[in-house]
Amino acid sequence: MKRKNYGRDRGLTLRMLATGGLLGLLYVVFAVVLFSVLNVGLAPMLVIVVALAAIQYYTSDKLALAASGAKIVSEQEEPELHAMVERLCAMASLPKPRVAVVPTDVPNAFAAGRNPKHAVVAVTQGLWRRLEPQEIEGVLAHELSHVANRDVLVMTVASFFAMLAGLLTRWGLFFGMWGGGFGGGGNRSNNNNQGGVPVFLIVLAVSVVTYAISFILIRTISRYREYAADRGSALITGAPEHLMSALQKISSGITMIPQRDLREVQAMNAFFIMPTNWRQQMSELFMDHPPLEKRLAALAEIAREMGRPVAA
Repeated sequence: MKRKNYGRDRGLTLRMLATGGLLGLLYVVFAVVLFSVLNVGLAPMLVIVVALAAIQYYTSDKLALAASGAKIVSEQEEPELHAMVERLCAMASLPKPRVAVVPTDVPNAFAAGRNPKHAVVAVTQGLWRRLEPQEIEGVLAHELSHVANRDVLVMTVASFFAMLAGLLTRWGLFFGMWGGGFGGGGNRSNNNNQGGVPVFLIVLAVSVVTYAISFILIRTISRYREYAADRGSALITGAPEHLMSALQKISSGITMIPQRDLREVQAMNAFFIMPTNWRQQMSELFMDHPPLEKRLAALAEIAREMGRPVAA
């Protein structure tokens, strides 16, 4: 099955464009307020933004590997895993990514990288031990769908904007409360704000709105991209029931892992196929993944359309 047979998800593409555009607009508005209120110099701000963006773009896969403790493995070290990835890539018309293993008993997997040519797919030792080969293929196809859809990069960039907004907030509050600006311009911001609302209150209000909208946007695309990757896995493998079984085993396996081990990998929750805290999330609005029941229902519908068996 060639990749063109399942193609890009138009809904995901539109959400990626909208998320990137709105987050970029939020950042611009946020920066303009800081420039006008705190008199932050344009040159140092541009240097910081460009440097951080370049680091984020070119090292996103390395940061993900470092955060999870994953290790790149060779074909000699993990021949079965490499064979699965290579076979699925051939079916999806994708270049073979690097393959990594995370030394943890937490059953999970993730993908990272700025494009299909610079991607990595990682599985944990816990997932490899607990799942059957066809279930692992379903999980790997899910992660390869993330690579094909390029939503990993969008999530990374979206997270970068949110992180940068947080840094600017702290800088703004610090300089605002102490009545200064930086980057030149003397006390122009103070003069422009004479008799008005205190600087730190303006910055705080802007930051709260920015965080709130960014939080919702990031989680909206995060949930949708999981549905898209589930669908991609079903169409690549032709067997959505295998991914359904894998998701159920992963979710039940996570509940058996000590909280100490879960905390060690919780920084990767937004990228994992199943978050380690999925049972603790009360409202879907605050979830970075869809509820398990909805994912299983969507896969069951795909299975019925494909004429595949679905467990009652």
